[in-house]
Amino acid sequence: MTEENDASTVQDISLEAEPPAAEALFGARIERARQFTADLAARGEELGLIGPLEMPRLWTRHILNSVLLAPLIKPGRVGDIGSGAGLPGLVLAIARPDAQFILIEPMERRVDWLRRESEVLELDNVEVVRSRAEEAKLSPWLDQATARAVSALSKLIPLTVPLVRSGGELLFLKGASVEAEIESASKVIRRARLTDVEVLTLGEGLVVEVTRVFRATVD
Repeated sequence: MTEENDASTVQDISLEAEPPAAEALFGARIERARQFTADLAARGEELGLIGPLEMPRLWTRHILNSVLLAPLIKPGRVGDIGSGAGLPGLVLAIARPDAQFILIEPMERRVDWLRRESEVLELDNVEVVRSRAEEAKLSPWLDQATARAVSALSKLIPLTVPLVRSGGELLFLKGASVEAEIESASKVIRRARLTDVEVLTLGEGLVVEVTRVFRATVD
């Protein structure tokens, strides 16, 4: 491999520059968002939190994708199912200090990361629970539940509905095939007695990659 190719490879895997929309979306909390992004860039691949090709799109695909959900969060108890790297849980906790976030994650390595980052970022609105969603014992119930890249709706809905109070909301970040997922999960949605089911597209005209959200109310 030539020196030119070496340089090209290094450039390809370097951390994406902060997009202009980041400061507008995080406001006064932008420095915490920058710190979290830098920490994730420094240790994310080593800890198995992000893939080796995610650096050039870390802000766009992961941080901004997550923070776009912030306006839909209400003050109260918000559970992030399978929080992993803290996407969207830690990102939302940064952006919405008025809500209490319960990050539910079964893997010890990821739990350690979530707890450490919560301390480093001085997020006093975060509680980390090591548990599988179906085994989590929460009291009181959640007002809202979020999830990102966990599983298909047909599996995710039965895991989360028991954790959410009547009248609470499910807010799941999904890809372009969300409508097909809803169709495949139609029986599960009826069985769970979800209402006000809709798909929201967030970030149009603001970010390069929009965020799609499955939103539903728990009966």
